[in-house]
Amino acid sequence: MEKIRCLIADDEPIARQIIENYIKDIPYLELVTTCKNAFEVMEVLQKEQIDLLFLDINMPKFSGISLLKSLSKKPEVIITTAYPEYAIEGFELAVTDYLLKPFSLERFLQAIVKVQQKLKTTPVSNTQPIIVNKENEANSLFVKSDKKIIKLNFDEIYYVEAYGNYIKIYTDTMILTPQTLTEFLTKLPNNFLRVHKSFAINFNHLKLIDGNQVRLGNDKIVPVGKSYRKELIKQIEE
Repeated sequence: MEKIRCLIADDEPIARQIIENYIKDIPYLELVTTCKNAFEVMEVLQKEQIDLLFLDINMPKFSGISLLKSLSKKPEVIITTAYPEYAIEGFELAVTDYLLKPFSLERFLQAIVKVQQKLKTTPVSNTQPIIVNKENEANSLFVKSDKKIIKLNFDEIYYVEAYGNYIKIYTDTMILTPQTLTEFLTKLPNNFLRVHKSFAINFNHLKLIDGNQVRLGNDKIVPVGKSYRKELIKQIEE
């Protein structure tokens, strides 16, 4: 199996070490080098073939998000951060996954599986709760709920609600599945938008904005957080 060449970008030594150790545990990953800031990353990308970049957001002088926006050609990117509020922006910049610190080796491996699928390398066993439908990746996914595996078309989903370490997915019914909202959003297409720390909506089902809440096509009311309203309005104006 051809190895995936990795670059770590994080200004925290402990964070870099954790990812380094995870990479060492996975034989088909190869660590090329580590960087402390975005400028070092740009220099490495000019000299080395990098397949996968582990990128922290909160770095000095030049953030990880700013770095992504500046790159005309970039490798697969897994964001590693303690800040969940950048998930939507990261998703819009086509990152492969979004890992919230601290993350386990199991969650790390789930992200690597996605990278393998995108790079078309040999897949490994996928233990994540959300399984992409390989026959129709653009339109649907499978979710685990209790002892069932349920196929969901994206257009069937009205909104998603965080529920601790679970999420509630609202279609014409409600499905409870073990996954955080931040993780789930990375698996959804661009028409899904986070409007609150605990809610994300299918923009295609949006019918009405009324102050700090929205009404969807199924007549459900979803709250809008103050910090998310600006992005919602921006989506409407585009």
